[in-house]
Amino acid sequence: MDIYLIGYMGSGKSTIGRLLADKMDRSFVDFDDFIEENEGMSIPKLFKTKGEIYFRKIEMKYLEELLLEKEGGRVIALGGGTPCYGNNMDRLQRAKVKTIYLNVSYKALARRLWDNNNNRPLVATIDTYEALEDYVRKHLFERSYFYNQAEIILKIGSESEEETINKIISILF
Repeated sequence: MDIYLIGYMGSGKSTIGRLLADKMDRSFVDFDDFIEENEGMSIPKLFKTKGEIYFRKIEMKYLEELLLEKEGGRVIALGGGTPCYGNNMDRLQRAKVKTIYLNVSYKALARRLWDNNNNRPLVATIDTYEALEDYVRKHLFERSYFYNQAEIILKIGSESEEETINKIISILF
């Protein structure tokens, strides 16, 4: 069964996903990389040249592709907004995959994003830390309805990556 990691940008989906896949001897798919490969351009460039509406449409299309593949042993890190648009969360639930929400506090997310916001089109233009924290708090509140539909909700605090991975494995098995 595929494992889909969901959560807000900066929650560690790609980092934890890669490490979890390695530890479980599974293949790993970073959904943003998957989209970039299929579209032939970066996510920031897609947002800039084609807009968010176009991006959300192709995001739904590529999610459907992954869900239809019956590989069955992958760890897939979705984009932060993927479960929140269209009927993507419903699709994930109907597909009978494991969904894990990496639930990180808005303060921790703001700290992580402040240090690396250039590659994230939704926050790249926010110019103060306070504005970023407010944005993340509001956005996280709006998206929490979708994130909290995950089969497993994993509260992430100050654990190391290894501790987080071990916690996921102990919940799964």
